[in-house]
Amino acid sequence: MVTKVLIADDHQIVRQGLRTLLEKEHDLKVVAEAEDGRSTVRLARETQPEVIIMDVAMPDLNGIEATRQIVSELPKAKVIALSMYADRRFVVNMLKAGASGYLLKDCAFEELTRAIRAVLAHKTYLSPGVSDIVVKDYMTGGSALETSVFSVLTPREREVLQLMSEGKSTNQIADCLHVSVKTIETHRQQVMHKLKMHSVAELTKYAIREGLTTLET
Repeated sequence: MVTKVLIADDHQIVRQGLRTLLEKEHDLKVVAEAEDGRSTVRLARETQPEVIIMDVAMPDLNGIEATRQIVSELPKAKVIALSMYADRRFVVNMLKAGASGYLLKDCAFEELTRAIRAVLAHKTYLSPGVSDIVVKDYMTGGSALETSVFSVLTPREREVLQLMSEGKSTNQIADCLHVSVKTIETHRQQVMHKLKMHSVAELTKYAIREGLTTLET
């Protein structure tokens, strides 16, 4: 049986490298590549992959939000985060969003294939350094007590905040999310009120710090 894989990463060289390596495995087939989170959600819907290799920091819609949307719509799909970030916020929130694994980009290719086999067997796979982060978070209860963008804002507000921080205008955000300009203005006001911030510059710094965007667009 061939497992369909979708690769999501905003760097073409990473996608090409992963495709080349994965297609050397006789039972893995890359069915699509995506360079941002919104395309990842659309392609997952169209191609119905069993496994999605998901970068965490992507433009337009980050990997955490993309994972949340995909798992909600395609609960059988297994998402494996592949990221350069070992920050606790990224790890914990990817897992909360529904990811079945979290690997760091400096891992060996053999570890990625092991992770794929593990999640297909309904197991969770974490890189050694990542598993330490998860255990410490569980032991301290840190994520339950800490206020973050994921506990303060709704999913839609987080989408709007990311797009704002990436320089999109209100009209562009409305077009992207298929809603009215007035709706986006309301979301923006809510975001500023909840975060107690009054400028796009403040919001952008906050979005970067919280991992919603890296501005590498």
